[in-house]
Amino acid sequence: MIQANTDVAWLPLYEALASPVRLSIINLLASDMMNVKDLAEALGLSSAIVTMHVRKLERAGIVQTKMVRRQGGTHKMCSLAERSISIELPQPVLDVKKVHEASVPVGHFTQFEVFPTCGIATTETLIGQFDDPRFFLEPERMNAGILWFGRGYVEYRVPNYLLPGQRPIALEMRLEIGSEAPGANENWPSDISFALNGLDIGMWTSPGDYGDVRGRFTPAWWSDKINQYGLLKVIRIEEGGTFIDGQQMSAVGIGDIGLDRNYWSFRIGVKEDAAHVGGLTLYGKGFGNYNHDILFRVFYEEGGNQ
Repeated sequence: MIQANTDVAWLPLYEALASPVRLSIINLLASDMMNVKDLAEALGLSSAIVTMHVRKLERAGIVQTKMVRRQGGTHKMCSLAERSISIELPQPVLDVKKVHEASVPVGHFTQFEVFPTCGIATTETLIGQFDDPRFFLEPERMNAGILWFGRGYVEYRVPNYLLPGQRPIALEMRLEIGSEAPGANENWPSDISFALNGLDIGMWTSPGDYGDVRGRFTPAWWSDKINQYGLLKVIRIEEGGTFIDGQQMSAVGIGDIGLDRNYWSFRIGVKEDAAHVGGLTLYGKGFGNYNHDILFRVFYEEGGNQ
């Protein structure tokens, strides 16, 4: 899956889709691999023109080509590199001038209890070894860009930058997350729970642990055979409740959260008694499809009391 947004860096993708010919090529390759000559014959175009269109699809990451032995010869075959494309539009904000933001690396948890399968890694190397929770205490974890576990939790403390007279009206958390299967499995549901300041704010069922293609920012040394990317989730606590990607998770509103402290605690976990104990994977900067850590945003208005 390609998960794009409105950044100009995605223009090659959008340009690749803005052509009836290239859309026809995608439809043809959905059935089977084809070489340029076969595509040209199917489309009634010259091989040179089809080659140009294929190159644009390659640059966009939609099509891939490789040399394949067929019928006694070697042919350059084209196939689809992706199965779907998701485009995230900008999220509405209450007032861009009235927001406090903090970015917390995935390894900066202050409490944890994790059970195998588990592990933690920086963009350079695995920290310790697989399936040993002790390495979640390794000081190098502060530089981690990914962590995963079968069940348990990690908890983060986030600084509260609200000043006297600033009244919080919404709290938002953005993170890339997925399940944790041995290796990778896109059909591996997991009930992932979220809590803020000790109060359960909701649960979301992750569909799976994705490894069909490499994550866009996943480092080169990371194995192709394990999880590559997650899904970007936006959790928002407002007056009317807690929402994930616009869908209500619970009735817990901003007024129910104790926000009059120097920091807030945010816990992410998979409970032992969940219906789907499928673990979780957190992707931070340098891994997955979104090159950022856990983002916390507090929207506020002036003139109120905390």
